[in-house]
Amino acid sequence: MDATTGNKVQMALVATQFNKFNPLKPVQPISMQLQREEIHPERGSSFRLLVNPRLNDFFYWHFHPEFELVFIEGADGTRHVGHHISRYEGSDLVFIGSNIPHLNFDYGIKGPYEKIVLQMHPDFLKDALLATPELAAIGAFFDKARHGIAINGAVKQAVGQRMKRLPELEHFEQFVEILRIFQQLAQCPDVVLLHLTPFEHPYNKREQERLREVFRFIDQNYQRKIDIREIAALCHLSEAAFCRYFKKMTRLTFTEFLNQYRIDQAKRLLLLDHNVSETCFQCGFESVSYFNRVFRRLTNENPLSFKKRHAVV
Repeated sequence: MDATTGNKVQMALVATQFNKFNPLKPVQPISMQLQREEIHPERGSSFRLLVNPRLNDFFYWHFHPEFELVFIEGADGTRHVGHHISRYEGSDLVFIGSNIPHLNFDYGIKGPYEKIVLQMHPDFLKDALLATPELAAIGAFFDKARHGIAINGAVKQAVGQRMKRLPELEHFEQFVEILRIFQQLAQCPDVVLLHLTPFEHPYNKREQERLREVFRFIDQNYQRKIDIREIAALCHLSEAAFCRYFKKMTRLTFTEFLNQYRIDQAKRLLLLDHNVSETCFQCGFESVSYFNRVFRRLTNENPLSFKKRHAVV
């Protein structure tokens, strides 16, 4: 594989994040576990703007300390923020507080769509919000972000269009326009809090370490058959206790999670031009028919169609 082809494959594998300052900045490969996303704004900036980051083929369940305002249009999809799961139709505008886990809003979408994401440092305007009366409404809106906020009605579309114009502005004008956007959001009556109480991150240090050990084991052993007794013993739990623990932590059964992880790895092999049969067995599936069935259930297409659709030419 030459360098040009390799670059195309890598872009297809991990998608691409676009912003005004760095138009081709690849993200890191995505796995199926809950991940802490590392966000690094440009030097001298308190925010990051992403225009049309394409992650629709990846299940990216993640969190980060930064606030996030996301607008997506031209699609029907899943809104999964913290414990809240619902469907949006046509478009969605959501403001997510610090460290609230969320799924990428374009997961599983087929066809064209537009998405813009604004991420702000967790201390964005912190002192100013407290000390400046003119910013009091914005400060209250940021405080509500601990619940997760969905914005509806005419304001959703108006703000969405304003966000789409942000890349056309110079940096300082972007900052001023962001303040105007949040002032408009703070005055909007048509909002829904996604949690009745502020979301609390459910993973204490011990549980996070145990979960990391499980993920590490899966990553090292997904190519072979994994008996649930093995993984339960690794966690020093009975099988029943492990199943309850894993479902609580991931909202998936162990088999569902393992299949999603294996399919994610299968996509990578298919994009690297492995055939369906060898991909099946290298990812731990014991029959091609079962592999095809699981792949279709999770992606709405069979492995061969996926490979052809992303073929590197």
